[in-house]
Amino acid sequence: MLDILNDEYYMGLALDMAAKASGQTGINPVVGCVVVKDGRIIGIGTHLKRGTGHAEVHALQMAGAEAEGATVYVTLEPCSHFGKTPPCCERIIDAKAARVVVASGDPNPEVSGKGIARLREEGIAVTVGVLEQRSQQLNEKFNKYITSRIPFVTLKTASTLDGKIASSTGDSRWVTGAIAREQVHTLRHQHEAIMVGIGTVLADDPLLNTRAAVPALDPVRIIVDSKLRLPLTARVVVDRTVRTIVMTSSQASEERRGDLEAAGIEVIVCGSGDKVDLVDGMAKLGALEIGSILLEGGGQLNGAMLEAGLIDKIILYYATKIIGGLHAPGTFTFPGYEKMADAVQLERVSVDMAGEDICVSGYPVY
Repeated sequence: MLDILNDEYYMGLALDMAAKASGQTGINPVVGCVVVKDGRIIGIGTHLKRGTGHAEVHALQMAGAEAEGATVYVTLEPCSHFGKTPPCCERIIDAKAARVVVASGDPNPEVSGKGIARLREEGIAVTVGVLEQRSQQLNEKFNKYITSRIPFVTLKTASTLDGKIASSTGDSRWVTGAIAREQVHTLRHQHEAIMVGIGTVLADDPLLNTRAAVPALDPVRIIVDSKLRLPLTARVVVDRTVRTIVMTSSQASEERRGDLEAAGIEVIVCGSGDKVDLVDGMAKLGALEIGSILLEGGGQLNGAMLEAGLIDKIILYYATKIIGGLHAPGTFTFPGYEKMADAVQLERVSVDMAGEDICVSGYPVY
């Protein structure tokens, strides 16, 4: 029993460190590692950036020669292949560790099970599954992308209690309070891209960057614009510090496309009709190695993405306000379902407070 408690304690530390790097590793997973010997932590490490040393490398470098005979706690199966960095399982073998405790196997087909098998080949004891559920949730975006090459999409929206994202006049500043808005900027940092519809850009001229209380990375900006109405004077066009992608239809103006591309905007044609084919668009974004998207669309884009089954997680912030308005825009604008039994159900639902606002999150079941 004591060994189990110790394993969970040290793995918890490794997971805490991995979580701190969320948003920094691109399409790679976040991973933490703790090296323990004789009840003493002798090395810690976190994967901080794609293409740089993995968590195990940093932790074993800190441990040095003391790593011989130690236990290595790592939140994801050590890699066994040469990618942008050498295989971590060979680094563990070279360090002569006695035992490796793994939270979760790596779903990457190039790794899955091979790293664990390689360690056992060398006589290293391996325990798998310690705090596995927490590890899998931490890397839910990576887990989807690496197995499907389709981005993990998180829908975030803020509305009043009666489901309005703005008043009937279009006023939406501010629906929720400062704490909720700060959390949203953290969410932007934790996703590789942020996606909105052209209506949002035309109405608000947003910069779509991350304005967190601490320094954070800005996501790639994605704008769904079937007719290429994006003005060349829009802030997302003028500001070239962040990569910007426009998803459009095959019917959009070639001249307009050329103007946007000359201004530094990437334009991708999605489908063959007069509307953006969102399924095709997600596949093309995945091919561009965009593994996660924070969807902050208006009602029409939110509804279209939900209808297409492209939303993986939903985060709804509810301000404790009621604004009414027969024509006030709502969270989802789409034909909907004829029967309550056909409604999209959320599972693994959690409810939290964000200051005076309510945050409901869950995973849609299609």
